[in-house]
Amino acid sequence: MAERIIRTNKIRIGDISISYYIKKAIEKNEKTIVFLHGFPFNKNMWKDQLESLEDNITGIAVDIRGHGLTTSGHGFFSIDVFAKDLKVFIEKLDLNNVTLCGISMGGYIALRAYELFPEKIKGLILSDTHHLADDNAGKQKRFDTIQSVLQHGRRPFAIGFIDNLFAKDSIEKQPEAIEMIKSSIRRNTVNNICATLLALAARTDTSEVLKKINVPTLLLRGSLDKITPREPMEHMHEKIERSQFTELENCGHLPNVEDPLAFNKQMNAFLLEY
Repeated sequence: MAERIIRTNKIRIGDISISYYIKKAIEKNEKTIVFLHGFPFNKNMWKDQLESLEDNITGIAVDIRGHGLTTSGHGFFSIDVFAKDLKVFIEKLDLNNVTLCGISMGGYIALRAYELFPEKIKGLILSDTHHLADDNAGKQKRFDTIQSVLQHGRRPFAIGFIDNLFAKDSIEKQPEAIEMIKSSIRRNTVNNICATLLALAARTDTSEVLKKINVPTLLLRGSLDKITPREPMEHMHEKIERSQFTELENCGHLPNVEDPLAFNKQMNAFLLEY
């Protein structure tokens, strides 16, 4: 049996070059899962998930515009722009039977993508994310973060961010995961961090799309997540007809990194169900 290798590729999409990992199926390719990272990370956060996929599933993890090794292009970011980049990416690679797996910002992109091109999406995995736009306090917090990053740089931002991202046990017991995420943050330029914060502050509310989602949907949340409350995820579960909702114990905002075995078990069971 041929060995499955995670390869790094690049593809030109409009005004940007997108970097992505791909692990091709070696059996009949029934499904493709596309992983969308959170802010301000990159595709490296999905390596454990790519490794765990069944042989008949192709896995792809992309660097979103301005993150990781994907270029910034025009530099004007929005969740809408990220979703439209994704559409062209799916079309250029001629991907079929696509499940989108998005965490945090990646979930916002996945929901907007479903709003724009539902015909290309056959399943959704939404982790530690929700459908709501920022309220005024949320917007102001992002504006304050922009000012802080411009004044003090990336390092203090990365250190403060880590405390909110992870459960206390994860910070103490998973130094390699913490360093991977810190490294991901530091790889972003100050301009791209600030541009993405503006994109997050300006994102639209996708509440209306929830009742239109008619594909299988898995909702996952770290039980100790300080960033994404339980309530909006429960609301998504109520509104999305074919959804299931599971909390992963002792995890914060990034359960796929904090407890990849538990995350992968949920993900792979879901992918085998339909």
